[in-house]
Amino acid sequence: MSPSVWGLGLGVSIGIETGIIRARQKMGRLYIQHLSGEKIYKCKFCKVDSASHDDIVSKDFQGRYGRAYLMKNVVNISIGPKEQRHLTSGLHTVNDIYCSSCQQLLGWRYEKAYEDSEKYKEGMYILEKERTLKDGW
Repeated sequence: MSPSVWGLGLGVSIGIETGIIRARQKMGRLYIQHLSGEKIYKCKFCKVDSASHDDIVSKDFQGRYGRAYLMKNVVNISIGPKEQRHLTSGLHTVNDIYCSSCQQLLGWRYEKAYEDSEKYKEGMYILEKERTLKDGW
């Protein structure tokens, strides 16, 4: 199955990339992935797991709301449409990411970087520190 994003009723979206289902709905019920481990980031608005501390690549990023984390993986998200955005590091194609439970904006996903020095970000996520809570610390 090729990577794609589509909607399934009730405003719930599914993002599939590299074979990982981010959130899914079956017969009107949203299934949420719960992360194991001691240090978990949760959606600030509905307290659903979003990412593991172990998946942080860098804490030295800037988001829309201030400090942000570059993450290898996030869970329980829906992925918005692609758009080109001029960021501090240059032009990128990105998708906004939303909590699959409450649909609040959590950050974005790097789809494509146009500068060779920025290609390492492709497929990674920006998780806004302001939009998350720490759990287990």
